[in-house]
Amino acid sequence: MQFFDKRIISHFDFVIIILVIPIILLSYHLINEINDRLANKQLIYYAIALIGFVFVFYIPIRKWIKIIPVLYWIGIILLLMVEFFGVTKLGAKRWLEFPMLGLTIQPSELIKPIFLLMLGYLIMIKPPPKDGYDIKDFLKISFYILLPTILIAKEPDLGTAVILLLVGFGILFVVGVRPKIWIAIVLGIILVAPLFYTYLIKDYQKKRITDFISEEPSYHVKQSIIAIGSGGFFGKSVDDATQTQLKFLPIATSDFIFAYLIERYGFIGGFGLILIYFLLIVQLFFYNYHYSEDYLLKVFSTGLGFLIFLNMSVNILMVIGFAPVVGLPLPLFSYGGSSFINYIVLIAILENLSAFRYKDSYNFERRLY
Repeated sequence: MQFFDKRIISHFDFVIIILVIPIILLSYHLINEINDRLANKQLIYYAIALIGFVFVFYIPIRKWIKIIPVLYWIGIILLLMVEFFGVTKLGAKRWLEFPMLGLTIQPSELIKPIFLLMLGYLIMIKPPPKDGYDIKDFLKISFYILLPTILIAKEPDLGTAVILLLVGFGILFVVGVRPKIWIAIVLGIILVAPLFYTYLIKDYQKKRITDFISEEPSYHVKQSIIAIGSGGFFGKSVDDATQTQLKFLPIATSDFIFAYLIERYGFIGGFGLILIYFLLIVQLFFYNYHYSEDYLLKVFSTGLGFLIFLNMSVNILMVIGFAPVVGLPLPLFSYGGSSFINYIVLIAILENLSAFRYKDSYNFERRLY
């Protein structure tokens, strides 16, 4: 019987899997309490994600590394197609529809793993010098960051665009760029921010900001804060969690699921989930030190860490009233297929890059007995 190369088992990151499983189980438990129909649908997403994980894990990414730029430009073409042929839902044009199949895809989600792989590819073929990238290399990599960011912002999906922007430049900060470049960027942002607010963002996005800075929170946030406050330290039973069960808490299975978590399990439950996220992010950033010379793996793990941290932070801050309300789900926790499957694919790519650190491992020639 043929088995994995020994090196595959030894380099597979079981810690990440151990940390992700309780997030998924707790999420399903809460969704099932709110709406068993959605919970059954979420099980389908779990099954698709598991199949996707196995499939992506076996793809010889390191052998086919030169195809990464091709995939990146396919992703850009899909984002451009959204501009001309996209389907509009709730005032935003973010989806492409396949009429014959009755399916839609969201290119802004599909671009995330390709985006991280592309940055890893660019940095791998030209690693930063000891003093960091100069302005020429910085601008070259920035082009690949800004292009999808601008296209996503035009949909409009400002939340995803900002996250992608911060992830891209966060990676560059970790990898190394000369300090004077960052100083120039900060000064530029200070000068451009008023013009950006006045002329570039939509009226409904301005309203979200004004609602956030006003003394009176929006209805969604107000109900969320009531749910959180009612949970206390240890939470309530499912029957006593009236804020959610009586439908006062809006979007309780997705955007505001963290509020329901605290209503059910109190401060202890919320702190426990944040702790798991913290350990997961630390594990991802640990790759920077353990695999410092493997830039493809280093960049991808750093980007995934930033992606989880930023989405988690914005969602939780939004739920407790410390950030504007935007449609960013809690990673691996909120109900939904696209976001969940995308994160599982991202984790599968990371495990692939980690387990198959040596390209010949893809041949499965060595046996484990």
